[in-house]
Amino acid sequence: MSTTSELPRLKSATGRWILLATILGSSVASLDATVVNIALPRIGESLDADVSGLQWTLNGYTLTLASFILLGGSLGDKLGRRKVFVWGTIGFALASVLCGAAVNIEMLVAARILQGVAGAMLTPGSLALISSSIDSRDQGAAIGLWSGFGGVAGALGPFLGGWLIDVAGWQSIFFINVPLALVVVLVALRHVPESRDPDAVARLDIPGAVVVALALGALTFGLIDSMPLLTVTGLLLLAAFVAIELRSDHPLVPPSLFAGTFSRAGQSGSAPSGGRVFTAANLVTLAVYAALGGVFFLLVLELQLVAGYSPLMSGVATVPVTLIMLVLSAPAGRWAQVHGPRLPLTVGPLLAAAGLVLLMRIGSDTTYLIDVLPGVLVFGLGLSVLVAPLTGAVLGAVPSSEAGIASGVNNAVARTAQLLAVAALPGLAGISGSLGDPVEFDRGFTVAMWICVGLLVTGAMLAAVLLRTPRHVPTLDNVDCLPQCGVAGPAVAPARSLGGS
Repeated sequence: MSTTSELPRLKSATGRWILLATILGSSVASLDATVVNIALPRIGESLDADVSGLQWTLNGYTLTLASFILLGGSLGDKLGRRKVFVWGTIGFALASVLCGAAVNIEMLVAARILQGVAGAMLTPGSLALISSSIDSRDQGAAIGLWSGFGGVAGALGPFLGGWLIDVAGWQSIFFINVPLALVVVLVALRHVPESRDPDAVARLDIPGAVVVALALGALTFGLIDSMPLLTVTGLLLLAAFVAIELRSDHPLVPPSLFAGTFSRAGQSGSAPSGGRVFTAANLVTLAVYAALGGVFFLLVLELQLVAGYSPLMSGVATVPVTLIMLVLSAPAGRWAQVHGPRLPLTVGPLLAAAGLVLLMRIGSDTTYLIDVLPGVLVFGLGLSVLVAPLTGAVLGAVPSSEAGIASGVNNAVARTAQLLAVAALPGLAGISGSLGDPVEFDRGFTVAMWICVGLLVTGAMLAAVLLRTPRHVPTLDNVDCLPQCGVAGPAVAPARSLGGS
């Protein structure tokens, strides 16, 4: 691998090409997740799909992404980050074509499962390429630009996606991935240098990846189709996954990250171990992102099926959340670095919960300025307060050399939380069968939002009780280049993004 002095500077032509490839690559995956939510009612109508079909449209992708994202990162370190990034991009484009060509919900779900596998190779490679391919003196600025442009793409996505669905049908949101992926592949092959981790493990944890995929698959099937035996099987497989990781010499999830979790806190007022902070932050992530998964699945359906919004207007309705996060996430991250993450991770979920209570006013005679916007603004403010400090708590709990695997684990926890929430919430809220009854859906939406409020309050309580100042706090110089959590899932940060070697 090239030494730091041989790597291109950000201002060079090569540096700008690298940044373009990584921004476009990550945007393809993140925008797809956002826009598919907006398209769900049209997909259900076109393919005659019921609620469970729409659940699987989201969860088919999230299932394989959550299961294999850690393996995808390890694969890039071992075989070549650019190579795996390009493979993932090509696979994502091909799976997108299959999604757009789907003639029934079964074909769409199968294509989404393949898309998730490709996303697991594509997503970790984006920041890893910046870390390994751009001079270390410019990596903070590069990651800041990556995060900023990613936020802009997130804000523009609902406009573009909603417009495409209205004008060209839901299939267009998948077909649009193809030209974007082609640009990413051409730029990456021509301008992005290959890199590997010389210290990467010789073997990959294939057994762990397979078992966790089977576990999450069984849990998802069991929760969506109300099959207790499958749910129990999934839980037993998760226990088997933990046993595999404890015995493996090359685990997907290193048990050392959680070291000290169940030991007593340090004596004489000393801070708790990094493992305790890491565990606490991931418990908060589990509760908060389960709520987010439920909200973003059901809110757009409520706006279209009950309030009568078009796909474009339902997408635009939630744009203030992204805009508020763009403005306030970095200041919230800076504050948390000085004062610790406990307060923002307690207050943020409570604010988001208050926003959900306001959003329960949505109905058949909804007025946007009165019934939708206040809830969206308060919800967005809550997310802005909590997402960056949550990233900081995860990364601050481990040495910089372990930042990549720590953020990867946190991303997998967030995706798993969303997966299980989308699988379980409709059944718990009484939303099942056809989407043709707006009154029944509206009643179920209210129940589901109360469940999400409970999850957010649980996250706040966990933060208040368990979180303390992390053992390893990133320096203030690096706060603006910390990868920020998004509503789709936390970024997978490379170790060098925080100054690690």
